[in-house]
Amino acid sequence: MAKTTAEALGVEPIGKLLIKQAVPASIGILVMSLNILIDSIFVGNWIGSIAFAAINVVLPVSFFIGALGMSIGVGGSSIISRALGSGNKEKALRTFGNQISMGFLFMIPLVVLGLIFVDDIIPRFGGKGAIFEPAKIFYTIILYGVPILGFAMMGNTVIRAEGKPKFAMTAMIIPTVSNLFMDYLFINVMDMGMHGAAWATTGSYLVCFLYIFWFFSSKNSELKISFHHLGLQKEIVSEIASLGGVTLARQAVVSITYLLMNTILFDLGQEGLVAVYAIIGRMLMFVLFPVFGITQGFLPIAGYNYGAQHYSRVRESINTAIKYAAILASLVFIGLMIFPEEITALFLSNDPDLAPKELALNQYVLSHTAEPMRWVFAATPIIALQLIGAAYFQAAGKAIPALLLTLSRQGFFFIPLILILPKFYGELGVWISFPIADVLATIVTGYFLNREVRTKLITKSS
Repeated sequence: MAKTTAEALGVEPIGKLLIKQAVPASIGILVMSLNILIDSIFVGNWIGSIAFAAINVVLPVSFFIGALGMSIGVGGSSIISRALGSGNKEKALRTFGNQISMGFLFMIPLVVLGLIFVDDIIPRFGGKGAIFEPAKIFYTIILYGVPILGFAMMGNTVIRAEGKPKFAMTAMIIPTVSNLFMDYLFINVMDMGMHGAAWATTGSYLVCFLYIFWFFSSKNSELKISFHHLGLQKEIVSEIASLGGVTLARQAVVSITYLLMNTILFDLGQEGLVAVYAIIGRMLMFVLFPVFGITQGFLPIAGYNYGAQHYSRVRESINTAIKYAAILASLVFIGLMIFPEEITALFLSNDPDLAPKELALNQYVLSHTAEPMRWVFAATPIIALQLIGAAYFQAAGKAIPALLLTLSRQGFFFIPLILILPKFYGELGVWISFPIADVLATIVTGYFLNREVRTKLITKSS
């Protein structure tokens, strides 16, 4: 009898399996990142640098609420992978049902609060001066679609937990294509400015949600839930919350980081440095897509085999994932060190008909981005160990070490560094905080991962 896709996670060769899982994940992340990148290029060229900076201010707020859906998805998907690995399909179904119920309970109230306190939230995330008004327009429209985004992100992780990476990839590609089409239509053709950029993004969330809804309604999904699966169970909710809290805490720290970075950089260089960070932030999302893809592909493999007690396969998946991710991260590092100016120029318009203030801002951003970009990505070759190490503990259902290691880079190291170093080194202190935090977090993750492999995985498999 042919094996189901989920069962293949426990028997196929790890190298082949990781490629099969990681390539669709990488393509999906690439296309999604290209969406953000090209969207930013469209906004920067068709609306202006201020609009580009405004979007950078808004995204952490909306993504935090959307990430609540992803955190419920990731936490539940870890349970689903292990449940399928141990043959307990009923637990997988109940977990999926509980994820849906939790999504409704938590995301809708956050959106309401976000709309009520819009005038307080935007300035706190760096939306000051000329950035405030376009940021408010984008934020308000985007927030309407954030619950849809949250459910889409949650569903995507569950699709991957089922061992269906190609469908998960498609779920990321469809909204990307639709967003770019709507960007062109609303911004360039209909001249809707920031309203057009926001409605294009919100529309793409809806398209993604509709595709994922179709997947779970079709015969492609193994998880066919009934109404009784939606009833919340304390044990499942607790486990989803503890594991998903890792993802939510990471996104919360990312949002706090954006808040601090935009505020510190605005004080140091006004709108210009905020726009510099907006470009670098896009590159952080975009260029590391193959590393994130391998991490996403690694999660269901490690989770399934941990649940099936195939500990030697778990060890092999850790080593293979780190090796592949390190090679790809090194290639990214080389490209960014060589072409930072050319990358920056993509985001900026050189139209001579631009207002003098806009042209001056573009020139400032172009001349001030290359060196910061090199600093920010200086430790890129070593981040594979950091990402895979934290992902292992999440896949194995070990919430506390997963949480601590996930927060180590930005929460324990990066935030204190950007609060301290700029006082002594100014703008340079902000940028050098990135590689220092990466090195420290990688050392800590390497220590705990090595200890886990020696004391748990080797002992259990021997």
